[in-house]
Amino acid sequence: MTPDILAAIEWAARSSKDSTAHFGEVVQALVAVGVERYHADYSANSTTYYLPSGESHRIALPPPDIDIAASFDAPAIVAAIRAAQRGEIMYPRFMGLSRAAGCVGYTVWIAGRHVSYFGRRGETHIEHFPN
Repeated sequence: MTPDILAAIEWAARSSKDSTAHFGEVVQALVAVGVERYHADYSANSTTYYLPSGESHRIALPPPDIDIAASFDAPAIVAAIRAAQRGEIMYPRFMGLSRAAGCVGYTVWIAGRHVSYFGRRGETHIEHFPN
């Protein structure tokens, strides 16, 4: 993985954590360096970014302040997504709301233009990128 790709991934992770970039900005930066997907694993407190070549880079997520709920609440996840899309919340708050809604993690399929959110029992909510 080149230094430019690593720098873009580190910027995306840092900017999400410190609330200085919205989801769209993060995705644009990752697209620019060829990242095809990334997976946020709330149970492992990490996000892994993947290139088409199979190379990956893992970054620690901030320690959680909200436990992952036992049951998956798709409407609550959708509400958190909509709040983020409207610019009302940034990633740290989104992470807390989605954990409280029983989300154990999600995969952003950049090439496929959607995000899959997962619950403890395999429940899934798919959210397509807005046009």
